[in-house]
Amino acid sequence: MSRLLLAVVLAAATASCSYVEATSTQYSGVERFPPVEPASVRVLPAEPRERHDRLGEVLLDLSVDPAPPLADIEERLRREAAKWGADAVYIVRDSKTSREHKVVALAIRFRR
Repeated sequence: MSRLLLAVVLAAATASCSYVEATSTQYSGVERFPPVEPASVRVLPAEPRERHDRLGEVLLDLSVDPAPPLADIEERLRREAAKWGADAVYIVRDSKTSREHKVVALAIRFRR
């Protein structure tokens, strides 16, 4: 009986694991900035109107079933953009099929 219970618990734990994997590409030819704290990076709903420079792209590969919480996705975007000293990040593409979910975001720094 205990083996069956263990198998059920392990199956449930495995099935409920979501993931957020990131690959980031910093653009060549842009100014380099020191890293910042991820909490200081804003996740914007769209490209801002303020003057800014694009620092690079963050590609997220997300689990489909179960989908990761929005807070996990935003945190990963902040962490990746913070490595480049970004002020903000915003999503430019979000594509989802029954098998995969990909997000592309741009890390930016406002002109001072």
